Amino acid sequence: MPRTSRLAAPAASGSSSERSLRLLARLAEEGRALSLAELASYLALPKATAHRLCAQLLETGFIVRGVGEREFAVGPALRKLALDTLNHDSVRGLRHELLADLVAQVGETCNLTTLDGAAVLYLDRVEAPWPWRLTLAVGEHVPLHCTASGKLFLALMPPAQREALLAQLKLPRMTDSTITSARALREECLKIASAGYALDREEFITGLVAIAVPVLDQQDQVRAALAIHAPRSRLSLEQAQSRLPALRAAAKRMRKLL
Repeated sequence: MPRTSRLAAPAASGSSSERSLRLLARLAEEGRALSLAELASYLALPKATAHRLCAQLLETGFIVRGVGEREFAVGPALRKLALDTLNHDSVRGLRHELLADLVAQVGETCNLTTLDGAAVLYLDRVEAPWPWRLTLAVGEHVPLHCTASGKLFLALMPPAQREALLAQLKLPRMTDSTITSARALREECLKIASAGYALDREEFITGLVAIAVPVLDQQDQVRAALAIHAPRSRLSLEQAQSRLPALRAAAKRMRKLL
């Protein structure tokens, strides 16, 4: 069932810039590709006018074409704008401090990630003071199918959105433990949705394990994930799962900072 938009339906009048902003807001809120007909209907505009708006936004990278020729989705320029906003607003320091507190509790590196198209985007991270560490900078992407955060996002998204992504994902083998079939990944998603957390069992990098929990926004939508990762020689999967109470408490606090 499609979500009811919280944005008021616009009138047909309004400047081109206002229409463009409403179009972008609609795409960002829906979190999926929308057809030209859907966008035109929402904006109360003729399809030809909506198409001209889309053409302008395509040129600037704020939207991209979806799987279908007449479908449109959030583009890299809009994602960069959102990331820059998240990383420079007044609550960024509070989010980073929360991550630092979590690292102090669990003794391992902690990450804040979000879904970005067909990949996981790193929003922030705090390193634990260990000599062995995996360095991934804020703004970098990692795959969905073989990371704890990625599998969590897949598991908790609407089934139709998940199937659309699975139809596009290549599922390359990163390690001997990587899930490389859509059927097995679907089964994994069912287990994750039931458990409420996801594990990376050396699926992304040999010797590295991770655990992730969702961060919900004020409307109970999954907007981010908190994850811990560490070498298996230092943190077993059982030990990682013992950190769940701390992770979930931090995710509840993070909810107010999104």
